[in-house]
Formats: sequence, C-alpha cells, structure tokens
Amino acid sequence: MTDQELDLSPYAVRTDLAVEAREMAGPPDTPIPGVWQEASKNGGITVTRMHIQSQEGARAIGKMPGHYVTLEVPELRRGDTDLQDRVATTFAKEFEAFLSRIGVGPKASIFVVGLGNWNVTPDALGPLVVENIMVTRQYFELMPDQVGPGYRSVSAVAPGVLGTTGIESSDIVQGIVETAKPDLVIAVDALAARSLERVNTTIQIADTGIHPGSGIGNKRKGLTKDILGVPCIAIGVPTVLYASTIVNNTMDMVFEHMKQHTPNTDPLFGVFGSMKENERLQLVKEVLEPLGHDLLVTPKEIDKFIEDIANVIASGLNAALHEAVDTDNVAAYTH
Repeated sequence: MTDQELDLSPYAVRTDLAVEAREMAGPPDTPIPGVWQEASKNGGITVTRMHIQSQEGARAIGKMPGHYVTLEVPELRRGDTDLQDRVATTFAKEFEAFLSRIGVGPKASIFVVGLGNWNVTPDALGPLVVENIMVTRQYFELMPDQVGPGYRSVSAVAPGVLGTTGIESSDIVQGIVETAKPDLVIAVDALAARSLERVNTTIQIADTGIHPGSGIGNKRKGLTKDILGVPCIAIGVPTVLYASTIVNNTMDMVFEHMKQHTPNTDPLFGVFGSMKENERLQLVKEVLEPLGHDLLVTPKEIDKFIEDIANVIASGLNAALHEAVDTDNVAAYTH
C-alpha cells in the first residue's frame, strides 16, 4: 500500500463544530465551492452563519449539507450573569431567524429531546435543558380554549442513554414522534471540539439532525428527518475534547511560540516541526495507546458551567418558540 492509499481517517482531528471543520479545510479568505459563510461580532459574541449548499461543499469540509449557526463567546467561562443574559437573547433571536429560514412557522408543534446521561456532568446538557423548557402540549390537548395567544405546543423528554435504559435513544424518540406527531424535533446534546478555546464557550445550531455519541467516536442510529419523518434541528455545546487533541494543540502553540524567538526551529524540533497535523496526531495517539484508549477531557469548572449554559439555551428556546415570551428580555428565564 502506498502513502496515497493509506487510510488516515482514524487520525483526523475530531470535531462536531462546522466552524472548526471549515477552518481545517483551508484559509478563511479562500472560498470553498458550495459553502457560504458570514460572520458578525457584537459585544463579545461572534455569530457565524454557514450554509453548505452542495455535496461538493460537504465533502470539502466533512459536514452534511445544511444550515449551521455558531455562537462563540470566549468570556462565557467567567460566569458573568449579564453576559449570559445577552447570550440567551442573541441565541433566541438567532434561533427564531433559523426557524424562519428553514420554513418552520409560529404555529408548528415542537418536541424537544434532551440527549445525554444526567449522571455524567459533561454529558448532562440535554437533560438539564429539558428541565427548564416551557412545556405546553398538555394544555393544547386538554384545554385548548384556555391557551392564551403567543404560545405554541411544546413537549419535551430526556430519553436517557443506551447504557441505562437498554434502548437506543433514537428508537425511544421515534416511538414518541409517531404517537405525538410533532412538526419539528429539537435535539440538544453535548459535543466534542478540536480547540481548547471553544470548549464551554460555543453553541451550535444545525438543521442536519444529530447522532448520539458521534462526538466521542460512537456510530449509532441518529435523529434525522430520514429516520423520524419530521425535520430535526440539533443544538450542541462542546464540553469535551480528546487528550490527543490537547497534546497536538499544545505542540502547535509551542512551535508558534519558538518561531517568534528564532527563525530556524529545525535544531529544536527536527522532524516534529515538519510533520503534518494528522501525522503528529497519529504519533500522539500511538503514545497514548498503552492507556487503552484516547482520554476525553473536560475543564474542572464543568459542574457550574453546564448548569449555566443549560439555562441559557432553555431560556433562549422558550423565547424563540413562544411569541408571548419577550425575545429582547429573557433574563427572567436564565436564573
């Protein structure tokens, strides 16, 4: 087998974020056919809107065709409640626009699914969001004449994980969808990132559905329009990254730091300095192999953060889904 025929996909940097996949595909100022992107920044919140329009664009960056919106807030880790309120408001407005862009009207019924394991903190985002969702379907079913204007039918469930229920989350959700017949499914899940800076600081919205466990290498039945029969929007926050990715990123930072002090780094790094990213990652994974697997790492502040970001997403969703909730002031729903 020649070098050109080697399958290096197991050594590719794993990421669930479309913005990171786009960065790995090439310089930001170099257009990629079939990929449209725009970004705006306001008050420390960067919003990137991306539309992968063709299979050519999908192959170029390794993400499915569809719409992606990413909110990046580097200061979110500080626990600033005012900033959290502004992020919730921005998220609500972006999600409202996202629904309009993909053709979901104000009367469409919604089913929110909180994926993940509530017993494992970095994986508890979905269940925590579901706890704070404004659920209204029961009123539409039992007393529709008493429902005030500005509300829609919203239901929610946290189906657990295969290891605790013995049933695939996708099968549970599919059964509920067939019975409740919502117009749209919103799936909330924890993600994996490539960059240290984006862990616990980023929210992604995508209309491509979701695959439970995909961020940590699991290939299982997902939640998509093809499987469920209705559109599925995925909301995710990266809460973990691989130890091999951390080591690889650290090596990059060391290389860049030393280049600022000497024009010739060859005597310092030798062959390491000339390695491509996937080659370095392959080496790092081989070194970590004696541990039995590549470690998943999460910041030590995850306990507080996961509650805060779950409240931000839930309050943003409540404002975006119900016209009666003021999108410009969601502070009452974030604490």
